[in-house]
Amino acid sequence: MSSTHKHIYMKDLYFELKVWLNELNFFKEEIGFFENRLMEVARKNTDRQMMVELEHFQNQFIRQKEVIDETRHDVKQAENQLERIAHDQPIASDHLYFEDHTSLRETMNTFRDIYTDLKKEYLRFLAKWM
Repeated sequence: MSSTHKHIYMKDLYFELKVWLNELNFFKEEIGFFENRLMEVARKNTDRQMMVELEHFQNQFIRQKEVIDETRHDVKQAENQLERIAHDQPIASDHLYFEDHTSLRETMNTFRDIYTDLKKEYLRFLAKWM
């Protein structure tokens, strides 16, 4: 086992991919909820500063949905690869170690951090303007 690469069982990799897909789906659904709330704020306020902030969040939500779609695609690709291996080598896949998907995990962790910060900022915006 090399010191630069972590190895993990396939079933554990697969489980983690499923968790990530669920998280990404939740985040996308939550953004839709946030976008609907933005429209309520826009209907109740015409303040120029509020409109600048609202546009910032509209743009951020669009970008985050793009990142979610890109990340979801990468996760699905990894999932499909594991499913192919499991199909081609059903017995061996339960007992072999696979190279861990550290870059995908880093992508998810970075996304979570950015999304959490955006969500906090957005909730402060709502508290200010609602």
